[in-house]
Parts: sequence; C-alpha cells; structure tokens
Amino acid sequence: MKMTKNLTLIAALTLAFASMAHAEEAAPAPEAKPDNEVTYNAAVVSDYRYRGISQTRLKPALQVGADYVNNPTGFYVGTWATNIKWVKDGGGDGSIEWDIYGGKRGAINDTFSYDVGGLYYAYPSNELHPSANTFELYGQISAGPFSVKYSHSTTNLFGFADSKNSGYLDAQFNNEVYDGYVLNLHVGHQNVKNNGAASYTDYKVGVTKDFGVVSVALAAVYADTDAYVGKGKNLGKTGAVLTISKTF
Repeated sequence: MKMTKNLTLIAALTLAFASMAHAEEAAPAPEAKPDNEVTYNAAVVSDYRYRGISQTRLKPALQVGADYVNNPTGFYVGTWATNIKWVKDGGGDGSIEWDIYGGKRGAINDTFSYDVGGLYYAYPSNELHPSANTFELYGQISAGPFSVKYSHSTTNLFGFADSKNSGYLDAQFNNEVYDGYVLNLHVGHQNVKNNGAASYTDYKVGVTKDFGVVSVALAAVYADTDAYVGKGKNLGKTGAVLTISKTF
C-alpha cells in the first residue's frame, strides 16, 4: 500500500511538472517592436516648468509632440511644441516654443544604457536680442531607475548675452513604489556662462501613475533663485504641477 501511494505521488508530480513545462512553452513571446516606430504625445499641464522655472508665468500649457525611432539602430528624431509666456514678459514677441531634436540611444552592457543627441529650442518671432533660440548637445547615462544627464549649449542660452557654453547637469530617480505608482526624484544645476546671478539649482519630488487611458503626474517643484520674474511673479518658487498626458 505504501509503495502504491509513493508511485501515485510520483505520477502526480510528474504530471504537474509536465503541465508547468507545457504552460511555459505555450506562453506567448513578447511582441517584437517594429524596425521603424512613430508615436505621438499630448499633455495638459497646470504650469510648464522647465529646469524648475515656469515658462508660462505659473499658468497652464497645452503640449503636443511626435517621435520617430529606428529600433534596430537606436537612432531617433522628434519634435515638440508648447505655449509659453516668458518671451513676451522679457520684452520680446511670440508665445510658442518649438523643439526639434535627434540622437541615438542604446545599451552599453547589461547594466548601463546611453542617450546622446542634440536639441534645438526655437521661439518663432521672439525678437529678443540676443535671440532666445538655443541649441544644446546632451549625453545621458542610465542604470536601472537612476540617470545622469549633461546638456551643453553651443549658442547663447535662452536670450542671455555672452552665455555660449552654458551647462545643465541633472540626476533623476524614477522607480515604481506601489501598484504602478512611480516615484519621481530630480535635482539639477543650471550654470549660465558669464551670468552668475542667473545660475541656480532646481529640485522636484513627484509621483506618476499610468491609468491606461491617460497618465497622471503630480510633482512639487522648486528652484533656488529669485532672478527669474514674470510680471512680478517669482517663476522659480515652490509650486505643485499637475500633468495629464497620453502617448499613442
């Protein structure tokens, strides 16, 4: 009787492992990405903060963009646009920021990845002197949820005189902490060449959740400077920023 029970147990275990192996074999493989991929994005933000400084005088913004990537090589190009207020507040004209960028991203090894490229910030008809139009080269290294990025201007930076070769260094941590909620931490330092009073450090603490239909992000943002003012408002003061976005 004992031998019969053992044989029955062995047979049952054998069938169980066979079923598990079959289930693993039958599991669908991850869907391969196409060689050429185009995505679009749109967002509404309560305040467009860039590097901690409000670009819309603490007011909302509507933002849209499009991206193309060649997945086998990692080469990509994209464009993005938003409404702004700071150019007019600075005595110029125009209420649009239009960005054009391109670069290459990929894996260095099993731990580290990279992203290098260039980004042109265009402010049509800005009429500022020097012009607000800016070009930066950038490079980023990532490891899991951590990333460090450096951006270097090859032109004057956003209308500051004699500011060529300004740099922005930032570090980020983005990691899921609970049931799809992603913690977003950021610290960055903007050095404005030959304009020390305009240099500053900015911080962000936030959380993002993708609900499928849209992604929602809420963050507290601050820049330790009072040099950026729009119609009497400190554009770097601590503030909450709500973002509702969709990529499709």
